Amino acid sequence: MQSELIVKFSPTQEFIIPLDSVPEMDTQEARTWLDQEFVRLDCEPIRSSGKVLNADKVVRIAQSAGPSGFENQEWATSFASAAKTALAKQVISIDAENTMISF
Repeated sequence: MQSELIVKFSPTQEFIIPLDSVPEMDTQEARTWLDQEFVRLDCEPIRSSGKVLNADKVVRIAQSAGPSGFENQEWATSFASAAKTALAKQVISIDAENTMISF
């Protein structure tokens, strides 16, 4: 079965990270990592209510990090590991340009 994280910034710019090769994070470690990056990158909630779901965090972090974030192999691997654990999915596709995520 395919297991990967795809982050698309434009029709010509996307990053694919095989999830089989990323280290495992436990649930609390993944949540903490995502929370810290959400704050560090000064991300804004997607929903007007201010409620931030894990999927929303993952999308906003990807958008804020931008392509340069994913060019940093260490950061991209940590992001993929945290996203995989927090979302409990084997295939994650993020369309950063259109603020969408699918599984």
